[in-house]
Order: sequence, then structure tokens, then C-alpha cells
Amino acid sequence: MSLVAENGFRLLPGRLDPAAQRDLLAEVMRRVEAAPFYRPVTPGGKPMSVRMTNFGPLGWVTDAQAGYRYQPTHPQTGEPWPDIPPALLDLWREAADAPGPPDACLVNLYDAQARMSLHQDRDERDFDYPVLSVSLGDTAVFRIGGTSRRDPTRSVRLSSGDVCVLGGGARLAFHGIDRVLSGSSQLVPGGGRINLTLRRAGAST
Repeated sequence: MSLVAENGFRLLPGRLDPAAQRDLLAEVMRRVEAAPFYRPVTPGGKPMSVRMTNFGPLGWVTDAQAGYRYQPTHPQTGEPWPDIPPALLDLWREAADAPGPPDACLVNLYDAQARMSLHQDRDERDFDYPVLSVSLGDTAVFRIGGTSRRDPTRSVRLSSGDVCVLGGGARLAFHGIDRVLSGSSQLVPGGGRINLTLRRAGAST
């Protein structure tokens, strides 16, 4: 495993070996049975191209009525989100260099047509906590820039088992997913990519 670091963005290629990826995927899919994937709608009323769910005390949601926010329950079932898998909490303790634990894990499911436009993760209360991302399944072309939309960007391929961290100067960097390379992995049944992002959404303790 090698570490690539730049201005607070850290990439750990292949941090999870194939067995660890399979084990984590099983934990994820078990929780998805209780908190199924759904397609969020932006404040402008446009359905997102990814489907998503959440784990942990808080989950990120969006709709046309109330916009972007964190809440403790699934918007369709009304039930609390499932717990964050222990393997993800172990990764956070190892790689996040954070002052405390995460309280939210966003779970995005990308098919071959899904994209994520350049955006900042700024709905959280305390930016001293990084965002830690884990990739499972098909490789994604990830784009990252600076803290202004005018800053230059670069592309990084995120493969199954890769872990990256946006902290420090990169915590509010604009980033997104240009495309998913369909068929580049056989991990996720039916194909696609699952991205898990850990963060601290509420006030720090």
C-alpha cells in the first residue's frame, strides 16, 4: 500500500484487500435491507443520478421542500439509520487523523450513467473533521480542485478498495465524479460502484 498526499488530500490505493472488500460489502448490503437505497431530489426538484442511503446517527438528505440537511431518520421509511460498520470506524481511527468519531456515513450507489458534479462538502458543523471516502466496485474517475470553482482540477482514478481523505486544505475542495468505468470490477452484484463517505455532521463533542 502506498500513500499519495497533497494539500490535505490523501489517497491510500488498495487499502482494503479483496477479502476485506467482500466483508465490508456484506456489512453494507445487510444494512441496506433496513435502509434501502433511494433517489434523492435536489432543492431545484431534479432527481440525482446516484441512489443513496446512510448509516450512523445522522444521514445526509435532500429534497425540493427543505433542501440539503442531515437528519436521524430515513426519509422514506421514517426509521433510524443503521449503525456504521465497525470496519469503517476502524479505518476512520487509522486514517482520518480526526479529533473524534464520525456520526454520519453517506452511501452512494453509482451505475454506469451516474455522475456527481463538482461540489463542496459544507453542510457539516465542524470542518476540523475530514471526510473519509471508501470505494467498492467499479472504478470511478474522481475530479478534485481547490476551494474556488475557478481553481484548476485534476483527475484521479479510484478503484475498489481505495481510501481517500479530504482534510486540512482539501477539506472544502471542490470535487466530483466524472464517470464510472462499467465492468471494471465484479464486486458489486449487478455492477456499479458503492462509495462510503464518513464525516462528522453534528457539533463536535
